[in-house]
Amino acid sequence: MSETKYIFVTGGVASSLGKGIISSSIGKLLQARGFNITIQKFDPYINIDPGTLNPYEHGECYVTDDGQETDLDLGHYERFTGIQTTRNNNVTTGRIYQSVIEKERRGDYLGKTIQVIPHITDEIKRDMLYLGKKHHYDFVITEVGGTVGDIESLPFLEAIRQLKWDLGKNAVCVHLAYVPYLAAAKELKTKPTQHSVKELQSLGIQPDILVLRAEHELNAGLRKKVANFCNVAPDAVIQSLDEPTIYEVPVRMQQEKLDVVILQKLEMPVGETPGLGPWRSFLERRHKATEIINIGLVGKYDLQDAYKSILEALSQAGTYNDYKVKTHFVNSEKLNEENVACELESMDGVVICPGFGQRGIEGKLIAAKYCREQNKPTFGICLGMQMMVIEFGRNVLGYADANSIEMDSKTTNNVIDIMEDQKNITNMGGTMRLGGYECQLRENSKVRGIYGKETIRERHRHRYEFNNDYREEYERNGMECVGTNPDCDLVEIVEIPTLKWYIGTQFHPEYSSTVLHPHPLFLDFVKAAIENKNNR
Repeated sequence: MSETKYIFVTGGVASSLGKGIISSSIGKLLQARGFNITIQKFDPYINIDPGTLNPYEHGECYVTDDGQETDLDLGHYERFTGIQTTRNNNVTTGRIYQSVIEKERRGDYLGKTIQVIPHITDEIKRDMLYLGKKHHYDFVITEVGGTVGDIESLPFLEAIRQLKWDLGKNAVCVHLAYVPYLAAAKELKTKPTQHSVKELQSLGIQPDILVLRAEHELNAGLRKKVANFCNVAPDAVIQSLDEPTIYEVPVRMQQEKLDVVILQKLEMPVGETPGLGPWRSFLERRHKATEIINIGLVGKYDLQDAYKSILEALSQAGTYNDYKVKTHFVNSEKLNEENVACELESMDGVVICPGFGQRGIEGKLIAAKYCREQNKPTFGICLGMQMMVIEFGRNVLGYADANSIEMDSKTTNNVIDIMEDQKNITNMGGTMRLGGYECQLRENSKVRGIYGKETIRERHRHRYEFNNDYREEYERNGMECVGTNPDCDLVEIVEIPTLKWYIGTQFHPEYSSTVLHPHPLFLDFVKAAIENKNNR
């Protein structure tokens, strides 16, 4: 068995350069060559995981099938490569320190003074090598969050420095930097990149490959200059220009020979260049799709990263329906009876977004009522499904105070409730249904037709459930509970079959939609929105 190779991806100059997309692209290109890969993210913040972070702070919280709340970059890893990540693919400073402190309390260190070096760095190294040792991948790609020079990421970089020595020819470091264009001087400037590499070198790490993010083409002279100043071979200076979509990046990186340079640095045979056939077909369809459908996203976070997986799932579904999906954020806090028609009338379909807490829910209820009455294709996800249920309870069943006990603990019609065995748990993360659960679909239901099978498995991230005491009454009045969990009989999916497309899911289908395997619910929802547009 050949030894696992490790690729470390670091970033400099500025955050948000796209380390996650580059890491995903490297994974995709190596996978296309027949290698078995995984990608992991090490985040320097002290939170244990992003589960309790406000989406404004950190974008969406992505959930793995095994129930870990993780960084949104893991969504990119899965969408690009089709791999399934786990709780071990995302590690934070908080988790590292928690583990070390627990060991210290147990006496595992035999009375030694606990220090950043070696104890914290050893723990980081152990986690960086864990997946490779456990599953014997050909490649483990490790992305380190933050920017070189941040005080928080120093222990991670020190761990990489040590691992580069430990692993020898089985490790390479790819460093992402930014080459800004100064409009006044009409020049690209390499100085920020030089400083970033110098900072990395001062920590004992010599990058093997530089990926330069830029808005303008980098000529051969400029690349040679960067190579000279940064001690990197000229062919290992790769440019990554802005692309119309992130899905172009693997193809561009292949043209730039990023995968070839990585294999050469690791002294591995290069072989034939893969055709990336299915990926290129996807891009071709994407380019050819010119007609637009408009989808309203009713939510409270006016930040595209807060709904990243939903946006990508809609975009992928658009491509496979040969349409471009244009999303319009509709702030649920500002939505009311007076302006709802103005905001949603022109939409071909509406997604009622997930979320937590009281803020903005009245607007979601108003949106659900409007869409139900106007027979507009509507997709409620997690809290969005709960809003559909509450709205139906209030306006069809006549329970004026129908609510979730998350929003109103005193409601007499708690159509959304918390399960008995969750009520005594005080730890915020402990009361959630997280990760993959099975769901059985009712025969002859719309969702059964969409999925084409009886049992599905989807990922969850929620605390409150449909109250089964009301199930019979909902069914009698036209909202059917067509998906249930086989183990605990919890309602997973509701639909109103008499409407064009009015479906709510307690789970998050967006987490499992990938470039080459778009999610069936999103495909069908977009198809319904296209039909709605064309039949108006």
